[in-house]
Amino acid sequence: MAKHHPLGVDIGGSGIKGAPVDLDAGAFAKDRLRIDTPKESTPDAVTDIVLDIAKHFQSATGDSPIGVTVPGVVTRGLVRTAANIDKSWIGTDVAALIGSKLDRAVTVVNDADAAGVGELHYGAARNVEGLVVLATLGTGIGTALLDHGRLIPNSELGHLEIDGIDAETRASSLARETEDLSWEEWSGRLQRYFAHVEDLLWPDLIVVGGGVSKHAEQYLPLLHLRAPIVAAQLGNAAGIVGAAWLAANG
Repeated sequence: MAKHHPLGVDIGGSGIKGAPVDLDAGAFAKDRLRIDTPKESTPDAVTDIVLDIAKHFQSATGDSPIGVTVPGVVTRGLVRTAANIDKSWIGTDVAALIGSKLDRAVTVVNDADAAGVGELHYGAARNVEGLVVLATLGTGIGTALLDHGRLIPNSELGHLEIDGIDAETRASSLARETEDLSWEEWSGRLQRYFAHVEDLLWPDLIVVGGGVSKHAEQYLPLLHLRAPIVAAQLGNAAGIVGAAWLAANG
C-alpha cells in the first residue's frame, strides 16, 4: 500500500498552492499544484479551491491531516486579521469550515509561522539553540519567532513602528520594487529594520525568507548585525512543508 502524506496548502493573495509533504525528507511528495486566488477571495470561494487541491492529491494523502496557511493572525483556527485576502475572513473559523467539508483534521496557521516551522525542522533554523527570528520579505514582512525549537505564534513584527512608519511599508520586497531601490538602498532600510528587531529581542539567528531570498547574496552581505543573518533554505516551499508538519504533529 502506498504511504499517505499530510497535505500542506498555502493561501496567498495571488495564488493558492498545495502539495503532499514527505515529512521524513521535508520535501514535496508530489509536484505542487497552484490555482489562482479568486477575485472575490471570500472564505467560501477559497475553501472550494482548497477542496479541489485536496481532491487532486487524494491518492497521495488519503485521509491524512491538512495544514493550511493564511496571511493573517490565527488563534485556535480563528482568523483575526486578513492581509491580501477578503476582510470577511476576519472572525472565520477556517479549521472548522474546511474540516466540515472534507471530514479530515485541519490545522490553520499564519503563513510566516508555517514557514518558520518548515525552516526549524528542515532548513536554516534546524538544530539552532536559542531564539531564531524568521522574516519573510514579500508584499509585506511576515515574521516567526522560534525559541529553543518552539514556535511563538503571531509575532507580526513587520508592523513595528520605526521612525513613525510601519516597518513593512519601507523595508518589504514590494517597497524595493515599487520605489525602484537599488540593492544598496534597500539594504540600508533592512539594516534599520533588523537592527531594531535585534535590539528588542537579541536573537541568536535571523533567517530571511520570501521569494527575494534567492537573491540573498545581493543584500545580506551588506547588513551588519550582532546575530548571524542567513537565507532560508526551503524557499517558497517552507510554508507548505511547515503547515503539513504542524498538521501531522499538532
